[in-house]
Amino acid sequence: MGKLIKNHWARLIVLTAAAYQIAAAIEAFFWPKIFWDFLTKNLDGAVKPVPALQIINIIMGVIGLAWEWPLGFLAGSGLHRSIEARLIVYPLSSLVALLIYQGTNAGLYYIIGMMAYFWAYSEGEIVCPEPWTLPKRGATRRTNV
Repeated sequence: MGKLIKNHWARLIVLTAAAYQIAAAIEAFFWPKIFWDFLTKNLDGAVKPVPALQIINIIMGVIGLAWEWPLGFLAGSGLHRSIEARLIVYPLSSLVALLIYQGTNAGLYYIIGMMAYFWAYSEGEIVCPEPWTLPKRGATRRTNV
């Protein structure tokens, strides 16, 4: 058995969250509902009559999909290889997903993906320039004693 590559695992979780977020946003066009409407009705203006929150959710979901299954121009770039940038953007994606009723699962998946990315970052993992590959092994250092 090999070692778990946490950034690949996190990438799969975030891909799932982004796809779910897009589907939830499309559903929210037909049934607009804020998740927190049982506490306050002040946020209802974000989903109806103008579907601003749904559009933001679709944009954030497409960004997540394009980033994690990288488009040709994005693959290998510094933005694609940056775990730190993901740890900045994905909380925003999670927040907008958690605001609509249909996107709560996507928001929770983003949180789990962020925890996995943080775990990978804490252990010093890197995202390879070529998507879905393993890092090259470095030369072993020998010391003459």
